[in-house]
Amino acid sequence: MIKIRPYQSDDADTLWHLFFNTVRVVNARNYSQDQVEAWAPESFDISVWQNKMNDLQPFVSELNGAIVGYCDLQPDGLIDHFFCHHEYQGQGIGKALMNHILALADERGVSRLYSHVSITARPFFEHFGFLVMNEQRISVRGQELTNFVMERRFE
Repeated sequence: MIKIRPYQSDDADTLWHLFFNTVRVVNARNYSQDQVEAWAPESFDISVWQNKMNDLQPFVSELNGAIVGYCDLQPDGLIDHFFCHHEYQGQGIGKALMNHILALADERGVSRLYSHVSITARPFFEHFGFLVMNEQRISVRGQELTNFVMERRFE
């Protein structure tokens, strides 16, 4: 059974590896090797990552005690990070995390969710009713990457 729980500071290292491997394996379907290496670099200061995770306070998904995904929901409706472990794709992890976010948005009275979504994740977000507001090119460590500003509004 998939369990979703609040982030704990000792999750940071595991979440870094999950992020790194997901970008390098899954997102490599839609981005070049140079792009995924810029997005998830080999040498990255883990203290910077720790601070980012402490700021985001993500929700962590576990399956049989293993961390298999994470996402966050910021007060203004931003979903900054949304990643599912590369070895657990298609097993309902993303669905469980998104349903958690949707329920939380409803509970908090958030009327608009939005995210900067990769080419890879776009169909997943569309499945949950997010619409593309615009396509954009961003610069990450000297590489240009395409992503989409997507949003879902609630009545």
